Amino acid sequence: MRILYDSKKTIFKTPFGCTEAGEPCRINIHIPQSCITKKVTLITEGEDRLEFALGKTDTKDAYDIFSGDMILKKKGLYFYHFFIETAQSSFELYKLGSSDTNIGEGDKWQISCIPKGFTTPDEFKGRVMYQIFPDRFFKVGSPDLTDKLTPYTVHENTKEVPHYLPDEYGKILNNDFYGGNLQGIAQKLPYLKELGVGIIYLNPIFKAFSNHRYDTCDYKTIDPMLGDEADFKELCERAHEADIRILLDGVFSHTGSDSIYFDKPGRFGDGAYHNKTSPYRSWFNIGENGEYDSWWGIDTLPCVNELSSDYIKYIITDEDSVIKHWLSLGADGFRLDVADELPDEFIRLLHKEVKKFKPDAIVLGEVWEDASNKIAYDVRRRYFTDTELDSVMNYPFREAIIALVQGYIGTEAFADRVLTITENYPKEVTDCLMNSLSTHDTARILTVLTGAPQDMSREGRAAYAFSKEELSRANELIKLAVMLQFFLPGSACIYYGDETGMHGFGDPFNRAHFDWDNTENEINDFYRAMAKIKNENKAFKKGEIKFLRSENGILVMERTDGENSVFAAVNLSEESLKINTTRCLACHNATCLDKTVYVQKNGFVIY
Repeated sequence: MRILYDSKKTIFKTPFGCTEAGEPCRINIHIPQSCITKKVTLITEGEDRLEFALGKTDTKDAYDIFSGDMILKKKGLYFYHFFIETAQSSFELYKLGSSDTNIGEGDKWQISCIPKGFTTPDEFKGRVMYQIFPDRFFKVGSPDLTDKLTPYTVHENTKEVPHYLPDEYGKILNNDFYGGNLQGIAQKLPYLKELGVGIIYLNPIFKAFSNHRYDTCDYKTIDPMLGDEADFKELCERAHEADIRILLDGVFSHTGSDSIYFDKPGRFGDGAYHNKTSPYRSWFNIGENGEYDSWWGIDTLPCVNELSSDYIKYIITDEDSVIKHWLSLGADGFRLDVADELPDEFIRLLHKEVKKFKPDAIVLGEVWEDASNKIAYDVRRRYFTDTELDSVMNYPFREAIIALVQGYIGTEAFADRVLTITENYPKEVTDCLMNSLSTHDTARILTVLTGAPQDMSREGRAAYAFSKEELSRANELIKLAVMLQFFLPGSACIYYGDETGMHGFGDPFNRAHFDWDNTENEINDFYRAMAKIKNENKAFKKGEIKFLRSENGILVMERTDGENSVFAAVNLSEESLKINTTRCLACHNATCLDKTVYVQKNGFVIY
């Protein structure tokens, strides 16, 4: 008989997940009576080394139950294990795998202690989000391109493939444009509203040389190709009238080398690279010989000193700082690019000033891993325990969904991956997670689900033709993947064009122009149906996720807020799955007969 303790189950630990400072956390560990246990101590490490004595409270089914309260008074990340003394020996007990225990060696359990009263904006919880790469969405009118950074080219046909080959000097300039602009996005708001969208996340819109605009030229100016400040203000006003929030991309770890701040080409005249008395000189690390720190060694992206007092004033604290400037014009928050590369102090101050200026705005970080215990550049990050971020991009859910539907993991492993995130993150964070299946940094989900190789050269990806088998495979799995994306806690984020069935390998093929000739199709209808279910059922806003069954290819889940519940059953097995229900909200690869739904392989039912 093993010693039983699983922190994901409330019979062993209450409350589930994180605790607030000073909040009792009830721990129950079940030890076989044959051990003749005399004493149990829970030991924490991390923020502080603490010891909590657990006393015997019950005996049940040949187990002695030892219980006690773990009360963490100091916010931070803690790891804990048990020290057990019996009549004949003593030993330390650790975590083995997801839910087992092991004597003498293994992992420690994790718990975060968050500030008391930690909250995130309700208006971002459980919504449908839509990510737009602005140049590739839709164009209205002809903006004044007088101040557009040169050189650049504009595609004559939106069906053309984005430029993917290097120039004669071996450099990929990313300076080909399609002309998508802010007025175009505003004109398509009715389409997005009908799709069920409640949040729009825009990739960078500030003046820049490249089409992706992560090489910022001027944080306070709209890129001329996109329009101007008046266009942005109008977009926000019209979006808010439609109950849609606008989330901007904050790229604060680096600027562009071709910018008013750095000005390596000498275009502007007062940049830090050539002028040692430039007001921006303290932003950058520039050596005597002109060498400088750049983002991942890309010389067009010079890194900034985020803790420079001048930089902090410009971006965060000045009366007309970058964040306040755009919030005052209608933005509802920021997605922080490469949050791992921003100092905790910078993020914490930015979050504080955003909330002070606009309390219901959101600060969401780009973190690819489990953000609760992330170590970046040898520093344990404090995104949640120090109130730095409201939430994060949730790549762990994306990886779990893709692995499940492609058969790389089973339903039990999928449930464990989801519960690990929901246990490690504060619930307020989980409710606002940005759950994507595709982004500008990944291949599109339909392309991933074809099973086609992803490691081809650019030339290979441009010329690749999917086989009938690959396309059939993707079309078979996409609905299941999307259902899971919409069912799990957080906001389901649609990468523009995914809802119309667009394909695309990694950058730049995942950044093609939106296919407006193909919006009426089965995939689009399905996204609309999933969004409708998510928007109309209260359990999807703040409801917890529960796995009622996760074994042998069967997954049965519940979202519940205590008053409202929605269920989903997934069948990845070879046998038909029988579900009794009087209300089927949606199904795929399933047959409804009277009050029974029969779910076949790769099928599901929401009820």
